[in-house]
Amino acid sequence: MRRPQLIGLAIAMTAGVMAFVMVRGMVNKPPVEKTVEIKVQSSEVLVARTDIGLGQITNDTVFRWQSWPSETVTSGFITRADQPDAMAQLSGSIARAPIMAGEPITQQKLVRAGQGGVLAAILPAGMRAISTRIKEETAAGNLILPNDRVDVILIRRARSRSGQEDYVSDLLFANVRVLAIGQEIETKEGKKTAGGASTATLELTGRQSELLALANSMGEISLSLRSIADLDPEQGPVGGADPSARESTAIRVLRYGAASRAYGVN
Repeated sequence: MRRPQLIGLAIAMTAGVMAFVMVRGMVNKPPVEKTVEIKVQSSEVLVARTDIGLGQITNDTVFRWQSWPSETVTSGFITRADQPDAMAQLSGSIARAPIMAGEPITQQKLVRAGQGGVLAAILPAGMRAISTRIKEETAAGNLILPNDRVDVILIRRARSRSGQEDYVSDLLFANVRVLAIGQEIETKEGKKTAGGASTATLELTGRQSELLALANSMGEISLSLRSIADLDPEQGPVGGADPSARESTAIRVLRYGAASRAYGVN
C-alpha cells in the first residue's frame, strides 16, 4: 500500500476513534444536578447551651439563641423578638426539672428569683415537703436516693389489754416520693448511695404531713424502698396512700402463733 494511502487510512481511523469517544461521552454524560433553595421562616428561640440540672441556679452563660422553624414555635417558647433581654432576665432562676442542652426554655421550666427556694420550685402544687429522721437500719442501708418511692412505717410501743407493753408497726403511707436525702435533691452522676444523711424529705399531702409529724413524736419511722416498677402509671395511682381515707392502718401482732390485738394511729 502506498504511503499516501496509509496516511489517509490513519487519519480516518483517528477521526473515527475521536468521534466514538465524543458520542460515548455525550450518551453517558451525568445528569445536571439542580439545587433548589427553599427558604423556611425561622425565629430565634432561647435554648439551653449546656445541660441544666434539677434545682440548678442559672445564669446567662447557660442560655443561647438558636434558629427554630417558626411553624413549630409554640406560645410557651421564649423568642428573641418578644424578649430580647431574656437571658439577663432569667439569670438567677431555678430549674424546676432537668433541661438538656439544645432544649427550648419555657417559663414553666424555671422559677424566677424571689418566687421560692429550690425545694419549693420542684414541689407539685398542693403537696407538702416534710422531713423525718432516718438512719442506716431504717432507710434501706442508706441506699434510698432522691426520687425513689418508699412506704413509711411507724414502729412504736403500745400497751396491750393485759397491761404489757408491745412493739407494734403501722403502715402510715404507701408509695410516696422522696424529695431529698439530707441536702441532696438530685442524684449526682456516678453516686450510688446517699451517704450518712440523717433526714429524708418526703412529698405528702397536707393531712399526711400532720400525721407524719405526729408519728415522729410517737416512735421510730422506717422507710421501705419500693420497686422502680411502681413508677409505671399503668400500675394505677402512685400517690401516697392517705391513712385518714382508710378504715384502719393497724397491724395485727402475732405472738407465739396467735393473733393479739391490733394497734393503729387512727
